Amino acid sequence: MTTRTLYLLCSAAPPVFDVAHVIEDAQARGWDVCLGLTPTAAHWVAGSLDGLAALTGHPVRWQYKLPGEDDVWPQADALLFAPVTFNSVNAWALGLTDRFAVGVAAEAIGKGTPVVAMPCTNAALAAHPQFDQSLAVLRTAGVELLYGETGFTPGPAGPDAPPHFPWQVALDAVTRAGGARQA
Repeated sequence: MTTRTLYLLCSAAPPVFDVAHVIEDAQARGWDVCLGLTPTAAHWVAGSLDGLAALTGHPVRWQYKLPGEDDVWPQADALLFAPVTFNSVNAWALGLTDRFAVGVAAEAIGKGTPVVAMPCTNAALAAHPQFDQSLAVLRTAGVELLYGETGFTPGPAGPDAPPHFPWQVALDAVTRAGGARQA
């Protein structure tokens, strides 16, 4: 079986601290994983960046390459953006691509790459009217959103970490969407 390439993009939400285990689970499903982060997520896991690069076999990216530089990642067969924060969801839907992870996700839609996303926000932010509009834009663009009953359900504002982030649901969905083998 040929290995397929998964772009795993993460925003700065507490589930990002589980990313090494998620990468290992994705690799066990037959994915060659390339990890992209928002700048704040890269700051949060800064002490693990070298280990994460060794685990994936690819540089961890959080900044755009310079013009004329070679792309260091193979082409994606699928993309998973999780956790994707309130800020990143809205920027993505609005096409505001100043951050690497959001830009890669936006471009994947245009390339026809299967895209799965699992928002991670609290109920107070999720109540903002722009959030529902942004989710609707992304759904219309073909993004499979794992939110509410189908994925992550926001909790109250305040706690540092959600009690449970359904990473396996996200990996199952991207595996179905991108054609890697099931675990």
